[in-house]
Amino acid sequence: MELKWLEDFLSLAETRSFSRSAEDRNVTQPAFSRRIRALEVWLGAVLIDRSSYPIVLTPEGRKFRERAEEIVGLMKLSRAEFREADRPSNLPIVAITALHTLCITFLPRWLTDLRVRIGPVATRVLPENFHLCVQALVESGYDFFLTFHHPEVPNPLDSERYPHRVVGRDSLAAVTSPAMAAEGADRLPLLQYSRGSFLGLLAAIAQAQEGAPPTYLAHTNESSMAEALKFMAIEGHGVAWLPRSLVAPEIAAGRLAVVAPELPMDIRLYRSAARTRPLLDRVWAAAGDEAHAGSA
Repeated sequence: MELKWLEDFLSLAETRSFSRSAEDRNVTQPAFSRRIRALEVWLGAVLIDRSSYPIVLTPEGRKFRERAEEIVGLMKLSRAEFREADRPSNLPIVAITALHTLCITFLPRWLTDLRVRIGPVATRVLPENFHLCVQALVESGYDFFLTFHHPEVPNPLDSERYPHRVVGRDSLAAVTSPAMAAEGADRLPLLQYSRGSFLGLLAAIAQAQEGAPPTYLAHTNESSMAEALKFMAIEGHGVAWLPRSLVAPEIAAGRLAVVAPELPMDIRLYRSAARTRPLLDRVWAAAGDEAHAGSA
């Protein structure tokens, strides 16, 4: 039995959809289904009633869900404790989970500014998709969560339990190769994020804006990685809606062209109000210097 089987099962109990959970867990649906079945075989019990949609847990599944939550929670707590004990320096440590793109474009500079303001600090960073970042903040003991935000995309975090500060700004830009931009076609091929991905939801809002180019679906990137879509756009495969911070060098160098009005986004830092210690309060106060606070 593997820990990831339990995490798969808990995701499925939450979403009640094999396809949605497979996407959240970054595996194909057949592979995800095999892992759920392997867990059932190992336990000797059927956990999922597959005859209905959305799926429901069997009585055994409901009972096992409580056990699985306890096991996964204890394992993650133990991992966090051992990592804390084994860190190579005596510096205080901050655990941050962040969207993949922000780990590349925003986080390094932000950490540099943070260390100027509060002094030396060690960091542990988990790059993930939006849903797993939320899970890491809520369930896995991470101190902060760094994400994009737009008011039309709902955030599942309760504002009282998980306050935020706005620490930066970005925008979603529709980019393609200069050659494709110059063609002037009636419709352009669209490079799309996987269904339900966070940047995919933002891209759908941006594509619906006035002035966005008419498109047709040409490619879906199943990993939901903006970096992969960037290189597809550079190679002339279509239009991709990407954070400007990720493609600014390519735009400046003429390797990508912007073909639509951009969608403004905030960059938000979330924390758990239940996790308090002096170091976290210092980080929170320093983060508030950059922009206005959200829920405080």
